[in-house]
Order: sequence, then C-alpha cells, then structure tokens
Amino acid sequence: MHKRALQWLFAFILVSLIACTVWAGSQQSVFDWGGLTTPPDNLWTIATLLDAYYGFVTFYVWVLWKEPRTLPRVAWFAAIMLTGNIAMSAYVLRQLARLRPGESMSVLLAARNA
Repeated sequence: MHKRALQWLFAFILVSLIACTVWAGSQQSVFDWGGLTTPPDNLWTIATLLDAYYGFVTFYVWVLWKEPRTLPRVAWFAAIMLTGNIAMSAYVLRQLARLRPGESMSVLLAARNA
C-alpha cells in the first residue's frame, strides 16, 4: 500500500472511532453499560465491535505488506476477520518461527516474506 492510502485509511479509522465513541457516549455513559442486547447498552457493544474490527484491519495492513503473494493475503484476511486475535496470534507465532537464530525483532517487523 502507498503512504497516501494508509493515511486515508487510518484517518478514516480515527475519525469514525471518535464519532462512534461520542455517539455512544452521548446516549449512555460507558460506566452504565449493562448488557449486549438492549438499548442503550447495545451502543457500546457496537462501538466495541467497531474498535475491534478496526484493530483487525490495522494488523492486516502489516500482513498485507509482509505477504507478497495474493493467496496468503486473501487467506489471512479471511482468517483475521473471522477469528480476530486467534489468527493474529497464529500469524505472529508463524513469523517468529521463521526468524533465524540471532536475527533481531526488526527482521520480523520490517522484512517482507520471501
């Protein structure tokens, strides 16, 4: 992805999360939340889900950059969106297993996969 596309993506995430948080907070204090299904409690559930999925997208941007081939990119996207932190943890463990002895964490974070 290009820098401009990432700037637009994360600006959108930031603005929409702030808007969603303000919207939910204007309906009910987060400290008064009491459940998942009834208004206004479900507004914080919506805000939390939005926050979680934006976190998944943020992590996926790194995966998208790390993975040069289309099939792994698509498979990891589906896994992350369907299972969230389960897939994210699996991806990081897979990347850690690929590190050679003596390689620094910068290789894990900054090097593209072959």
